[in-house]
Amino acid sequence: MCGIAGYVATREATDLPRALRRMAGAIAHRGPDDEGFFETVAGDERTRIGFAHRRLSIIDLSTGHQPMSNADGSLQIVFNGEIYNFQALREELIALGYAFQTRSDTETILNAYAAWGEQCVSRFRGMFAFAIWDAPRNRVFIARDRFGKKPLFFHERDGLILFASEIKAVLAFPGVEAALDREQLGPYLTYRYVPGPATLFRGIRKLMPGSLAVIEGGRVSERRYYSPPDRAALVGPRLDADPVGSFLDILRESVRIRMIADVPFGAFLSGGVDSSAVVALMSEHSSLPVKTFSVGFSDAGYSELTYARVIAERFRTDHHELTVSESHLMEHLPALVRFRDAPVAEPSDIPIYLLSREARRSVKMVLTGEGSDEFLGGYPKHVWEQRQAAYQLLPAPLRRGLLEPLVRRLPYRFRRVKTAVANLALADERERQPRWFGALSAAQIDELLTVRAVRPNEPDAVQFDTEPGDSRLRRILYFDQTSWLPDNLLERGDRMTMAASLEARMPFVDHELAAYVSSLPDSWRVRGGQTKRILREAVARLLPREILERPKVGFRVPVNEWFRTTMKDYLIDLLTGPSSHVRDYCRAPVLDRYLREHVQGRQNHEKLLWCLLNLEIWHREYGIS
Repeated sequence: MCGIAGYVATREATDLPRALRRMAGAIAHRGPDDEGFFETVAGDERTRIGFAHRRLSIIDLSTGHQPMSNADGSLQIVFNGEIYNFQALREELIALGYAFQTRSDTETILNAYAAWGEQCVSRFRGMFAFAIWDAPRNRVFIARDRFGKKPLFFHERDGLILFASEIKAVLAFPGVEAALDREQLGPYLTYRYVPGPATLFRGIRKLMPGSLAVIEGGRVSERRYYSPPDRAALVGPRLDADPVGSFLDILRESVRIRMIADVPFGAFLSGGVDSSAVVALMSEHSSLPVKTFSVGFSDAGYSELTYARVIAERFRTDHHELTVSESHLMEHLPALVRFRDAPVAEPSDIPIYLLSREARRSVKMVLTGEGSDEFLGGYPKHVWEQRQAAYQLLPAPLRRGLLEPLVRRLPYRFRRVKTAVANLALADERERQPRWFGALSAAQIDELLTVRAVRPNEPDAVQFDTEPGDSRLRRILYFDQTSWLPDNLLERGDRMTMAASLEARMPFVDHELAAYVSSLPDSWRVRGGQTKRILREAVARLLPREILERPKVGFRVPVNEWFRTTMKDYLIDLLTGPSSHVRDYCRAPVLDRYLREHVQGRQNHEKLLWCLLNLEIWHREYGIS
């Protein structure tokens, strides 16, 4: 796990070596163990190329320095991530005649590219973002992993192309301005994050997950090489005599290969079925107690530490706990906005960061349960979404005149019912899918913002690019896998762990596991009101019943209550004070109404207020007016 950055300049630029070092310095937290640089001039004698690397050493500690070249020096690479099947690929490449000087997965990528060209990415099982300078072809080849676990950003202007693992490295290059792209305010308030390839920064974009980029002749061309299998309709479902056993075998292997490391490692343990399953399977492959790390809240109603202790005791882990409160939120939020280079989409970013710092005291890598819900159907919305057609069959007067107004008046404790009914009322799934976890509807955005609100759900948006005959479950899972997961959860996981110089690996975010579950009928993921059916059956003999049967809590931070009590003054001051930036493009009476309704306990607007609070902090941290 590392940080990468680089430039391709086809115009005159002064002091590029110093600029490259500034870029690397901006992401030093991603790689505190080592740094390296490579600069050259292309065969046209006018294009200049520079690569920078910051290293967090996990595998091949002594000989994995980057940038790394192949045997004849014709290829140079900077790489962020891990290739879990690199040992098998290495043996295959040796049989083809390729020589190796190191034990690193980085050299395996180089030789794989030399052997198979762009198709090499289809051979990798892992998480990655890398750039290769291909001197014979006078081009830079860049690739990002299938689901977007590792980040990569671009900036282009006037004969200069920059790329980096984090936006802050791009902004460190002289002359790159930090400016708000106001057209993304609408999508931001719809999703609670900016869906790729855009970012909130004008002129900076993401390389999309499962995509390649080639920089040649001063131009960037991009294409997708992978789409999650849930994009396509299920044709001829797999007839497996033992789907539960087959699933468990793949998951067990996914966990095992992610335990390959030359440094101490552990696991984040929430006490939910996902992280508990990971810890159970890690214990099968470890001769020593697995180190586990859990975080809870001072408000016991939101804390899952009790469940985490059950698993820790069951598998005799070396267990560590951390408790956080609202004071941690206010103390660390500005710093985490800078680590994320974006408004912090989820309040849970803060406890994850604090837990990462705690874990980093004794390990350099952790396994997590991230991604299970998005591939196996683990959210309540995955149950509700399959009932949307039936809901629409109810007579309109009954729905709109009686049921929906009645549900809107229900108190906060019925929040899931309120969310479900509000979203089931939306016939257009392009509007409905973002709304399950989103902040505002299109109409509400138009009411709040004084600037033009661009609609985020264009017909060609990746997250809606599914076959029309597909099931509702597969379509919403595809949305989760191409939007909610990479642009929010995986981005959070990467930034919050790397902010503490800690690597995170996710066994559930595995393309072979995704392919298997996608080949099964929907009922193996969601059946009736049961979510993640195949996982629950697979680990039924491994986990205690109280973990398997507990209701889904989610990693919720009680900001709803804190915004009414201990964080109220902090919230109101930032959003309504004389220095407020968001007030410049929000209608004051509408914003004041949202604040008043929440503080008085009449409505719960925590998602919107959290979005606006973080947007305000983002403005201040980057000096954007």
